[in-house]
Amino acid sequence: MKRIGIIGAGRFGLALAESLANAGLEVVLIDRNRPAMQNASEFVNAMQGDATQPHVLEEAGFGECDLVVVAIGSNIEASTMATANCKELGVPNVVAKAASELHGKILRKIGADTVVYPDRDSAHRLARTIAKGDILDILEVSEGFSIAEIDVPDGMRGKTLAGADFRNATGLTVLCIRRADPADPLKPRNVVLPHADDVLLGDDKLIVFGETKKLDTVD
Repeated sequence: MKRIGIIGAGRFGLALAESLANAGLEVVLIDRNRPAMQNASEFVNAMQGDATQPHVLEEAGFGECDLVVVAIGSNIEASTMATANCKELGVPNVVAKAASELHGKILRKIGADTVVYPDRDSAHRLARTIAKGDILDILEVSEGFSIAEIDVPDGMRGKTLAGADFRNATGLTVLCIRRADPADPLKPRNVVLPHADDVLLGDDKLIVFGETKKLDTVD
C-alpha cells in the first residue's frame, strides 16, 4: 500500500486527504491548525506540526512516504521550505501546489517533481491519479480552462481519434500524444502531433485542453 503525505489542511489538502483515504491509501496529514487536525483525524493519520521544520517532518514519518503533496498555496515561504525539506528527507516524489506561475517556477527550482495549479475539484482528480500510480500535471490557463495530461479512456483504446470521436465524446481537444518508444520504453516519450487517423494506444498519454470540470468526467 502506498503511503502518501500531505502538508497543509486547507480546503484543497483536506479534500485530497479524504479522497485518498477513500481510495484505500495510507495518508499522513500535517498542519499547524489543531482544530483542522482533530477533524481530519476521523479519516487519516493527522498531526499538528510545523512542516517548515525538517525534524518535525522526519519525526512524523514523511521520509518514509512514497509521495508527498505540499498543499500550501497562500504562504509561499512555508510552501517552498516544506518542499525543500521533503526533498532533503529523500521523498522520491513531491507534488507541490502553486498559487501562481512564479510560485510554480520557484517550487520546480528547489526540487518539486510536479507542480499543480488546482482548485477544490482538482483535488479529487489528483487523488484518483495518485491512487492509479500516475502523476497529473495540471495547468489552469484561465478561469475554468486547463491543460492536463490524461490516460486514454478505456473505451477509446485501439481506436483512431476520429473513430473514438474524442472531442465530441469528452469536450476536450487533444493537443499532442506522448507515446513510449516501442524499442526502448525507458526512453523519454515521443511527442506525436495528433491526426484524425492516429490510433490511440493503451499506454499513450494525452495532453488535452478544455474546461477544467470536464477533466473529471474522463475515465
